[in-house]
Amino acid sequence: MWKSPAVQRVDFFAANYTSPCSEEFIYIINSAGNFYLQNRFNILFFGAVMLQYSHDMFSASQNEYIPESKKKMRQNGETLDLLKKMEDLGIPSMDCVVYSKGKCVFRYQSGFSDTGHTRKVDGSERYNIYSCSKVITCCAALQLLEKDVIRLEDPLYEFLPEFKDMTKKGKDGVEKVNTPITLRHLFTMTAGFTYNVFSENLQQGKKESSGRLSTRDAMKYLARDPLAFEPGERWSYSLCHDVLAAVVEVVSGKRFGSYVKENIFDRAGMKNSTFLLPEAELPQIAAQYRYNPEEKRYIPCGPEIQSFKLGSEYESGGAGCVSCVDDYIAFLEALRAGETLLARKTVDRMTVPQIARRLEKDLMMQEYSYGLGVRCPRPGTEVLDYGWGGAAGAYLAVIPEKEVTLYYAQHVLASPVQQMRRLLPETVLKDLL
Repeated sequence: MWKSPAVQRVDFFAANYTSPCSEEFIYIINSAGNFYLQNRFNILFFGAVMLQYSHDMFSASQNEYIPESKKKMRQNGETLDLLKKMEDLGIPSMDCVVYSKGKCVFRYQSGFSDTGHTRKVDGSERYNIYSCSKVITCCAALQLLEKDVIRLEDPLYEFLPEFKDMTKKGKDGVEKVNTPITLRHLFTMTAGFTYNVFSENLQQGKKESSGRLSTRDAMKYLARDPLAFEPGERWSYSLCHDVLAAVVEVVSGKRFGSYVKENIFDRAGMKNSTFLLPEAELPQIAAQYRYNPEEKRYIPCGPEIQSFKLGSEYESGGAGCVSCVDDYIAFLEALRAGETLLARKTVDRMTVPQIARRLEKDLMMQEYSYGLGVRCPRPGTEVLDYGWGGAAGAYLAVIPEKEVTLYYAQHVLASPVQQMRRLLPETVLKDLL
């Protein structure tokens, strides 16, 4: 295994000057491989060696350096092993960060942020986070709930009148809906919508708006589509949170993206996040790929949000946010700590089951239920985290009991590691010291 000159020199000193008075573990990880020293050092001598050779030692690493005294997590444990396995499947770039009790305890970056492989991942990349947008949207709506300007049982048509007289698909054709859609149905994905962004009515909206379809106006076309089922009867992944974003617009009197910027992004210090990216900033987006499983190839597909952006003015609450790793972990930390964005009691309400047990089978996530916009532990199971994931591979988890947050970013649609990423909370818990 290749070792930098600094590592070779420290190897030499370690072999010849070990002392039983102390034991240190130093792990140095980069995208070329992981290297580790596990030797017994005299503290004073070790400090002198590291002072002399720290420059070339740590400039070789693509990981964020965390002082040994602050490490609360194994740096080359099961979490790194999992990320390496994902790398072995060809993921072009990745960035994973873990916080424990408000401190960064793990950061791993690898790959390149451009298709030409000239720019190494360094944390400045912005990504289309797709469905990780949903947690932000639900946070925005819950802020309005805290102000008592909306309630979970409010009918949707009170804010968006076009949803008053809805129909649904029945055995004998289209039928009238008996149960009004409520805001609770939107939060919990039980409203009866689908994720068909290519419906005839939505396409008509794009055409009539000359491609500029806005968040609020899109609802007028979506409401023409029959629901897939009676509201509350099933859990179904859908455009519910896009509709919720439109509710935020109406209630706040502001564009959805403007409300989120003022009340979430600015408060949490998320300077590189937006729901409406200016075209001039597209070059800041990390190279985005679509995986072809038959050819086992990663095919570049451009920087724009794929499929879910219904118009140039459309801010998709369910899949429209552009963000970066540092911004999103700041958001998760604000949620975990409480008060900055939402009161702790609201976060608690958001992250416990809000759907009937009979609907959990539709979720198809073993040991999890669904809260107000997030997966959450099902009572009686061993899982501890709440969170969600995105179509291009982003994945978030908050583990309140351990005061831990983690965020993983990549940019591959139809990624071969979509199932593997779900193991991250488990590996992080095992690696915590």
